[in-house]
Amino acid sequence: QLQLVESGGGLVQAGGSLRLSCVASGRTSDNFAMAWFRQAPGKEREFVAAVNWSGFNTYYADSVKGRFTILRDNAENTVFLEMNTLEPEDTAHYYCAATYYKVFLTRQGTYAYWGQGTRVTVSS
Repeated sequence: QLQLVESGGGLVQAGGSLRLSCVASGRTSDNFAMAWFRQAPGKEREFVAAVNWSGFNTYYADSVKGRFTILRDNAENTVFLEMNTLEPEDTAHYYCAATYYKVFLTRQGTYAYWGQGTRVTVSS
């Protein structure tokens, strides 16, 4: 199993940047993909970005392409979400997720392990 802990959320003005981090612990010896999802108030949770074990393959929601970057540091079992040019529509609770599967990495059902999330608020 994997345990995930996010950090880095906060309040930022529109146009600003934030960097989220997620540290994995537990059964980290096996290859696992990681992703970020988010849930805005009154909305369903949605996919944001994912990265495979090697870090070579990344996937993004259309709404964040060109603004967000997902990175991972396997030596530290950490995945990052660098968020630039933030918009009020990016306000949400952001969740880190992990899976030992290698396909369907944009789907919530693929992920068995979730963090508690970190709040991001973008003011206009």
